[in-house]
Amino acid sequence: MVREVSPRRSFSLRLSAKALTSLAGEIGRFGLVGGIQLGVDWALFVVLSWAGIGVVPSNLIARAGGAGFGYWLNGKYTFASGSGLGRKQMIRFVVTWIVLSVLSSTIVWIVGDKAGLGWAWLVKPAGDAALALLSFFISKHWIYR
Repeated sequence: MVREVSPRRSFSLRLSAKALTSLAGEIGRFGLVGGIQLGVDWALFVVLSWAGIGVVPSNLIARAGGAGFGYWLNGKYTFASGSGLGRKQMIRFVVTWIVLSVLSSTIVWIVGDKAGLGWAWLVKPAGDAALALLSFFISKHWIYR
């Protein structure tokens, strides 16, 4: 006996595959934009802190350096919607940026204080990469909605 797959069931499977493909594309674009941001952020952090600026101000300046770039690219390409970028998205982005920047600054401050500036330089990209995972879900489900 041959079992037939109902058209409804195969349609839902295609939707799931389409949703997965869309999610994979978003993750890829977010990763590309985030990788560029992380490089700019880290380079600015190293230069500023090497120049004698404290790790927390250096971190905040460095994060701000890539933030506008990332906001625009992620809004335009990663999570693009027909409504575009408006005041609501900007406010949500700024709130998220502040929270994640406080977390990032706390990490580099603790590491810099306990282990030294060199360790803070090494730990910052890993900490920010971990925060980027959280940022992806916040961006997808709140900022760019």
